[in-house]
Amino acid sequence: MSGFGPGEGRWRARLGSLRQVVRQELVARQLAAHLPDAPPRRVLDLGCGQGTQLLRLARRGHAVTGLDASSALLGDLTTALGAEPAAVRERVRVVRGDVTRAAALCGTAVFDVVLCHGVLMYFADPGPLLDAVAAVAAPGALVSLLVRNGDALAMRPGLLGDWPAAAEAFDGTSYRNRIGVEARADRLADLTAALAERGLSVSAWYGVRVFTDTAADDAPVPEDLDALLAAEERGGRTDPYRRVAALLHVIARRSPGD
Repeated sequence: MSGFGPGEGRWRARLGSLRQVVRQELVARQLAAHLPDAPPRRVLDLGCGQGTQLLRLARRGHAVTGLDASSALLGDLTTALGAEPAAVRERVRVVRGDVTRAAALCGTAVFDVVLCHGVLMYFADPGPLLDAVAAVAAPGALVSLLVRNGDALAMRPGLLGDWPAAAEAFDGTSYRNRIGVEARADRLADLTAALAERGLSVSAWYGVRVFTDTAADDAPVPEDLDALLAAEERGGRTDPYRRVAALLHVIARRSPGD
Protein backbone atom coordinates (compact mmCIF):
# COMPACT_ATOMS: atom_id res chain seq x y z
CA MET A 1 0.00 0.00 0.00
CA SER A 2 1.04 3.60 -0.58
CA GLY A 3 2.47 5.64 2.29
CA PHE A 4 1.59 9.01 0.75
CA GLY A 5 -1.46 9.70 2.93
CA PRO A 6 0.25 11.30 5.96
CA GLY A 7 1.94 13.89 3.74
CA GLU A 8 -1.02 14.71 1.53
CA GLY A 9 -1.88 17.98 3.27
CA ARG A 10 1.66 19.31 2.90
CA TRP A 11 1.70 18.23 -0.76
CA ARG A 12 -1.48 20.14 -1.54
CA ALA A 13 -0.23 23.24 0.28
CA ARG A 14 2.95 23.37 -1.79
CA LEU A 15 1.59 22.82 -5.30
CA GLY A 16 2.39 26.36 -6.42
CA SER A 17 5.92 26.40 -5.00
CA LEU A 18 9.03 26.66 -7.13
CA ARG A 19 9.99 23.01 -6.65
CA GLN A 20 6.57 21.78 -7.75
CA VAL A 21 6.35 24.13 -10.72
CA VAL A 22 9.78 23.02 -11.93
CA ARG A 23 8.82 19.37 -11.56
CA GLN A 24 5.54 19.68 -13.46
CA GLU A 25 6.92 21.88 -16.23
CA LEU A 26 9.92 19.67 -16.90
CA VAL A 27 7.91 16.45 -16.93
CA ALA A 28 5.42 18.00 -19.36
CA ARG A 29 8.18 19.15 -21.73
CA GLN A 30 10.02 15.85 -21.57
CA LEU A 31 6.84 13.87 -22.16
CA ALA A 32 5.83 16.07 -25.10
CA ALA A 33 9.03 15.04 -26.91
CA HIS A 34 7.67 11.47 -27.04
CA LEU A 35 3.91 12.08 -27.24
CA PRO A 36 2.69 14.24 -30.14
CA ASP A 37 -0.78 15.76 -30.12
CA ALA A 38 -1.98 13.65 -33.06
CA PRO A 39 -3.33 11.12 -33.31
CA PRO A 40 -5.19 11.32 -29.98
CA ARG A 41 -4.15 8.61 -27.52
CA ARG A 42 -5.89 6.78 -24.70
CA VAL A 43 -3.99 7.83 -21.57
CA LEU A 44 -4.14 6.42 -18.04
CA ASP A 45 -2.63 8.52 -15.25
CA LEU A 46 -1.98 6.26 -12.25
CA GLY A 47 -1.88 8.32 -9.07
CA CYS A 48 -3.08 11.37 -10.99
CA GLY A 49 -3.53 13.47 -7.84
CA GLN A 50 -4.76 16.97 -8.60
CA GLY A 51 -4.41 16.22 -12.31
CA THR A 52 -1.70 18.61 -13.47
CA GLN A 53 -0.39 16.36 -16.26
CA LEU A 54 -3.81 14.84 -16.95
CA LEU A 55 -5.32 18.25 -17.72
CA ARG A 56 -2.43 19.23 -19.97
CA LEU A 57 -2.91 16.10 -22.05
CA ALA A 58 -6.69 16.51 -22.22
CA ARG A 59 -6.20 20.07 -23.51
CA ARG A 60 -3.93 18.64 -26.20
CA GLY A 61 -6.74 16.36 -27.40
CA HIS A 62 -6.00 13.05 -25.68
CA ALA A 63 -8.65 10.94 -23.91
CA VAL A 64 -7.44 10.68 -20.32
CA THR A 65 -8.42 8.50 -17.37
CA GLY A 66 -7.17 9.57 -13.95
CA LEU A 67 -6.96 7.03 -11.13
CA ASP A 68 -6.17 8.01 -7.55
CA ALA A 69 -7.11 6.88 -4.04
CA SER A 70 -7.33 10.37 -2.54
CA SER A 71 -10.78 11.93 -2.36
CA ALA A 72 -9.23 15.33 -1.53
CA LEU A 73 -6.93 15.38 -4.55
CA LEU A 74 -9.64 14.08 -6.86
CA GLY A 75 -11.85 16.84 -5.47
CA ASP A 76 -9.18 19.35 -6.49
CA LEU A 77 -9.13 17.79 -9.95
CA THR A 78 -12.91 17.95 -10.24
CA THR A 79 -12.83 21.62 -9.29
CA ALA A 80 -10.15 22.32 -11.89
CA LEU A 81 -12.13 20.41 -14.52
CA GLY A 82 -15.10 22.66 -13.86
CA ALA A 83 -13.12 25.61 -15.18
CA GLU A 84 -12.20 23.84 -18.43
CA PRO A 85 -14.11 24.04 -21.72
CA ALA A 86 -16.68 21.31 -22.33
CA ALA A 87 -14.48 19.70 -24.99
CA VAL A 88 -11.72 19.18 -22.44
CA ARG A 89 -14.07 17.89 -19.73
CA GLU A 90 -15.49 15.33 -22.13
CA ARG A 91 -12.04 13.82 -22.64
CA VAL A 92 -11.49 13.15 -18.92
CA ARG A 93 -12.65 10.20 -16.84
CA VAL A 94 -11.89 10.11 -13.10
CA VAL A 95 -11.76 6.86 -11.10
CA ARG A 96 -11.13 6.56 -7.37
CA GLY A 97 -9.25 3.52 -6.17
CA ASP A 98 -5.98 1.73 -5.47
CA VAL A 99 -3.50 2.13 -8.33
CA THR A 100 -2.34 -1.47 -7.98
CA ARG A 101 -5.89 -2.52 -8.99
CA ALA A 102 -5.84 -0.48 -12.17
CA ALA A 103 -6.70 -3.40 -14.46
CA ALA A 104 -9.79 -4.32 -12.43
CA LEU A 105 -10.93 -0.73 -11.99
CA CYS A 106 -10.56 0.06 -15.69
CA GLY A 107 -12.35 -3.09 -16.84
CA THR A 108 -11.00 -4.52 -20.06
CA ALA A 109 -9.44 -1.23 -21.18
CA VAL A 110 -5.80 -0.97 -22.15
CA PHE A 111 -4.06 2.31 -22.84
CA ASP A 112 -1.68 3.79 -25.41
CA VAL A 113 0.04 5.84 -22.71
CA VAL A 114 0.44 5.05 -19.00
CA LEU A 115 1.72 7.71 -16.61
CA CYS A 116 2.87 6.98 -13.07
CA HIS A 117 4.49 10.10 -11.65
CA GLY A 118 5.71 10.44 -8.09
CA VAL A 119 3.92 7.30 -6.91
CA LEU A 120 6.42 4.43 -6.98
CA MET A 121 8.44 6.03 -4.16
CA TYR A 122 5.58 5.43 -1.72
CA PHE A 123 5.60 1.64 -2.19
CA ALA A 124 8.05 -0.37 -0.13
CA ASP A 125 7.71 -3.11 -2.75
CA PRO A 126 7.50 -1.60 -6.24
CA GLY A 127 6.58 -4.91 -7.85
CA PRO A 128 2.76 -4.76 -7.58
CA LEU A 129 2.59 -1.25 -8.99
CA LEU A 130 4.92 -2.10 -11.88
CA ASP A 131 2.76 -5.16 -12.54
CA ALA A 132 -0.29 -2.89 -12.67
CA VAL A 133 1.43 -0.54 -15.11
CA ALA A 134 2.35 -3.41 -17.41
CA ALA A 135 -1.13 -4.93 -17.21
CA VAL A 136 -2.85 -1.85 -18.64
CA ALA A 137 -0.22 -0.93 -21.27
CA ALA A 138 -1.35 -1.82 -24.78
CA PRO A 139 1.07 -3.24 -27.38
CA GLY A 140 3.34 -0.38 -28.43
CA ALA A 141 2.30 1.71 -25.41
CA LEU A 142 4.42 4.49 -23.99
CA VAL A 143 5.04 4.36 -20.23
CA SER A 144 6.19 7.43 -18.29
CA LEU A 145 7.52 6.98 -14.74
CA LEU A 146 8.75 9.70 -12.38
CA VAL A 147 10.76 8.27 -9.48
CA ARG A 148 13.18 9.40 -6.78
CA ASN A 149 16.74 8.95 -8.02
CA GLY A 150 18.42 6.32 -5.85
CA ASP A 151 21.80 6.96 -7.49
CA ALA A 152 21.81 10.54 -6.16
CA LEU A 153 20.12 10.06 -2.81
CA ALA A 154 22.99 11.69 -0.91
CA MET A 155 22.90 14.91 -2.96
CA ARG A 156 20.13 16.78 -1.13
CA PRO A 157 21.29 16.12 2.44
CA GLY A 158 24.89 16.72 1.39
CA LEU A 159 24.14 20.08 -0.20
CA LEU A 160 22.12 21.03 2.87
CA GLY A 161 24.98 20.04 5.19
CA ASP A 162 23.19 17.10 6.82
CA TRP A 163 26.24 14.85 6.87
CA PRO A 164 24.80 11.89 8.83
CA ALA A 165 21.86 11.67 6.39
CA ALA A 166 24.23 11.98 3.41
CA ALA A 167 26.44 9.19 4.71
CA GLU A 168 23.45 6.91 5.23
CA ALA A 169 22.03 7.70 1.80
CA PHE A 170 25.05 6.47 -0.15
CA ASP A 171 24.16 2.83 0.43
CA GLY A 172 20.44 3.02 1.11
CA THR A 173 17.22 3.41 -0.84
CA SER A 174 14.98 4.94 1.82
CA TYR A 175 14.72 8.56 2.88
CA ARG A 176 12.40 10.99 4.64
CA ASN A 177 10.98 13.33 2.03
CA ARG A 178 9.99 16.98 2.13
CA ILE A 179 6.38 16.26 3.05
CA GLY A 180 7.47 14.25 6.09
CA VAL A 181 6.91 10.73 4.74
CA GLU A 182 9.32 7.79 4.72
CA ALA A 183 9.80 6.97 1.06
CA ARG A 184 11.92 4.84 -1.26
CA ALA A 185 14.21 5.63 -4.18
CA ASP A 186 14.85 3.69 -7.39
CA ARG A 187 18.21 3.18 -9.05
CA LEU A 188 18.05 3.49 -12.82
CA ALA A 189 19.69 0.13 -13.56
CA ASP A 190 17.36 -1.72 -11.17
CA LEU A 191 14.25 0.00 -12.52
CA THR A 192 15.30 -0.70 -16.11
CA ALA A 193 15.70 -4.39 -15.28
CA ALA A 194 12.35 -4.53 -13.46
CA LEU A 195 10.58 -2.97 -16.42
CA ALA A 196 12.29 -5.36 -18.85
CA GLU A 197 10.97 -8.30 -16.83
CA ARG A 198 7.48 -6.94 -17.56
CA GLY A 199 8.00 -6.47 -21.29
CA LEU A 200 8.78 -2.75 -21.09
CA SER A 201 12.00 -1.40 -22.60
CA VAL A 202 13.49 1.92 -21.46
CA SER A 203 13.97 4.19 -24.48
CA ALA A 204 14.91 7.48 -22.78
CA TRP A 205 15.42 9.00 -19.35
CA TYR A 206 15.83 12.47 -17.91
CA GLY A 207 16.75 14.19 -14.68
CA VAL A 208 14.24 16.47 -12.98
CA ARG A 209 15.27 19.20 -10.50
CA VAL A 210 18.99 19.14 -11.14
CA PHE A 211 19.54 22.64 -9.75
CA THR A 212 16.47 23.51 -7.66
CA ASP A 213 15.94 20.51 -5.39
CA THR A 214 17.30 22.30 -2.33
CA ALA A 215 15.01 25.31 -2.77
CA ALA A 216 12.93 26.11 0.31
CA ASP A 217 9.54 24.43 0.54
CA ASP A 218 7.79 27.78 0.17
CA ALA A 219 10.18 29.30 -2.38
CA PRO A 220 8.12 31.40 -4.82
CA VAL A 221 8.33 31.17 -8.58
CA PRO A 222 10.93 33.73 -9.72
CA GLU A 223 10.50 36.33 -12.44
CA ASP A 224 13.19 34.64 -14.52
CA LEU A 225 11.34 31.29 -14.54
CA ASP A 226 11.92 30.79 -18.28
CA ALA A 227 15.69 31.02 -17.86
CA LEU A 228 15.57 28.70 -14.86
CA LEU A 229 13.52 26.13 -16.76
CA ALA A 230 15.86 26.31 -19.75
CA ALA A 231 18.80 25.49 -17.50
CA GLU A 232 16.88 22.70 -15.75
CA GLU A 233 15.70 21.24 -19.04
CA ARG A 234 19.21 21.15 -20.49
CA GLY A 235 20.67 19.74 -17.29
CA GLY A 236 17.96 17.09 -17.26
CA ARG A 237 19.01 15.69 -20.62
CA THR A 238 22.79 16.12 -20.28
CA ASP A 239 25.38 13.97 -18.54
CA PRO A 240 26.71 14.22 -15.89
CA TYR A 241 24.05 16.62 -14.58
CA ARG A 242 21.01 14.41 -15.08
CA ARG A 243 22.61 11.62 -13.07
CA VAL A 244 22.54 13.72 -9.90
CA ALA A 245 18.99 15.03 -10.32
CA ALA A 246 16.58 14.49 -7.45
CA LEU A 247 14.07 12.74 -9.70
CA LEU A 248 14.33 10.51 -12.75
CA HIS A 249 11.79 10.64 -15.56
CA VAL A 250 11.93 7.29 -17.35
CA ILE A 251 10.27 6.66 -20.72
CA ALA A 252 9.64 3.02 -21.65
CA ARG A 253 7.85 1.22 -24.47
CA ARG A 254 6.02 -2.03 -24.75
CA SER A 255 6.87 -3.98 -27.89
CA PRO A 256 4.20 -3.55 -30.61
CA GLY A 257 4.02 -7.32 -30.87
CA ASP A 258 3.19 -7.96 -27.21
